[in-house]
Amino acid sequence: MQAYFDFNATAPIRSEAIDAMNEAMGLCGNASSVHSAGRTARGIVDKARSSVASLVGAKSESVIFCGSGTEADNQALRCVPAERVIISAIEHEAVMQACGDPVKVAVGNDGVIDLAALEKALAESKVKTLVSVMAANNETGVIQPVKEIARLARKYDAIVHTDAIQAAGKIEVNVDEWDIDLLSLSAHKIGGPQGVGALIACNSVSLSRFVHGGGQERGLRAGTENVSGISGFGAAAEAALAGLDSFGALRKMRNSIENGLLEIDPSIKIFGQNRDRLPNTSKLASPGLNSETQVMGMDLAGFAISAGSACAAGRVEPPYVLTAMGVDDCLANSAIRISLGWTTKEIEIDEFVQQWSKLFSRNRIRNRTSDEMR
Repeated sequence: MQAYFDFNATAPIRSEAIDAMNEAMGLCGNASSVHSAGRTARGIVDKARSSVASLVGAKSESVIFCGSGTEADNQALRCVPAERVIISAIEHEAVMQACGDPVKVAVGNDGVIDLAALEKALAESKVKTLVSVMAANNETGVIQPVKEIARLARKYDAIVHTDAIQAAGKIEVNVDEWDIDLLSLSAHKIGGPQGVGALIACNSVSLSRFVHGGGQERGLRAGTENVSGISGFGAAAEAALAGLDSFGALRKMRNSIENGLLEIDPSIKIFGQNRDRLPNTSKLASPGLNSETQVMGMDLAGFAISAGSACAAGRVEPPYVLTAMGVDDCLANSAIRISLGWTTKEIEIDEFVQQWSKLFSRNRIRNRTSDEMR
């Protein structure tokens, strides 16, 4: 059975979510109907809304359910009364492409946004501005200083959005403590079903309608609610909140992998190593060992890992996140992402290091033979 080390792409669906969805699918009722069947469906949606809100310290009425984290990002960036958008250079493509020509603020070699550059961009704004910076990067796991970003945005009367799709359920997320207006979430990153997301809209921020039609989701996102999917989202949110401490313990396993690989190849570069990162995430590169070779080799050895964002799979160019961090193309094309989760076992960590060592040795022998034949 394959060991799954790609939680940042999607997490295995939790048993709690499956149970909740099965129960919901056994019922019949439109959550907008006023009869008893409709009220039962509405109750399921409302319970899930409360659970999702609790995961990020928000009020239930601030949760707008939608079809994905990508949709939530698009709604946040395209439906606010802002004429200028400022983002970091390492945002998810859902944010990168949601608006026409955003101002991109550089990050340092450690993957953390340049706060001085952000303030400069804010000071130059002569119109209403939206700042959108992710809470934690999906590739490197580097955590951004959201509170400080929000403080600078408030100084210049800007609206603040953060994509917390990778952070929620892995670290503590609290919209009130962060003092942000908008926050995006996705169910499948926390063990819920794919195809369900949420936008958290706080502080009475004004939003225009994103999907036109009925009056669902405060009139902002029309369409009959996906009751079973939303119920699974809510159950996953409850489980993720309850398991925050145990998820943090994955840091030890993550560090064991990094230390083990460094013993095999001391030239390995771990991106964002000296910054706060998600406890489950490691983005690293072994010079001269191609990303695809590692992903395929480890897959054959029984481990699912990735070269980067699943949304960018199939591309041949270096990952733009690493490019923004100043990583040269050659090293970037050797990078892999390992992301652990609640199914990860200690025994799998040792086996992973052993199998990667074999892959590394085979590649070194192959390269040596190739050099000798020239």
